[in-house]
Formats: sequence, structure tokens, C-alpha cells
Amino acid sequence: MTKAEIVSSISEAIGLTKVDTEAVVNGFIYSIGNSLKNGKGVEIRGFGTFRVREKEARVARNPRTGEKVMVPKKLVPSFKPSRELKQLINSGSE
Repeated sequence: MTKAEIVSSISEAIGLTKVDTEAVVNGFIYSIGNSLKNGKGVEIRGFGTFRVREKEARVARNPRTGEKVMVPKKLVPSFKPSRELKQLINSGSE
């Protein structure tokens, strides 16, 4: 599902215009990204938790040349789904 499809779906469900709904969705995404950028996690009960994890530096290999390359440590966003979300997804597959 794309962001445009999410905006359309929410717009139809709550009766806001697509322009207003898109502003809300963009604000939501910006808030999550900004919190992660500042090192804070985001917990949405019944959905899941967004947080930043630190990946350690490592030695990798260039597949083209076989040469070893040092990859520096970096921060990466991660998402852990809630138990309720997992149950919702798995309830349809039985």
C-alpha cells in the first residue's frame, strides 16, 4: 500500500478531504522521523514500537573485486510489531 492509498483510505473512512488527510499523514511521518532522529523511540499501543539501533562497524567484501572494505558503525531505524498486530495478521491465515 502506498502513501497515496493510505491517504485515500483514511480520507474515505473519516470524511476529511484528501489534502487535509495528507497533511495529517505527513505530520505523523515527520513526527516519527524527528523523534527517531533525536534518539527517542515511538510506541503506538496496539501497533508497535519504532526505535533506533546502532550497527557496529564491520569488515565487508566488495563483491566485484573481492577486496575487503571497512563499513563504519551507523544508526538504523527498526520496528517491532505489537502482539496485537501479530495476532491480527495471523488470524486471517488460519
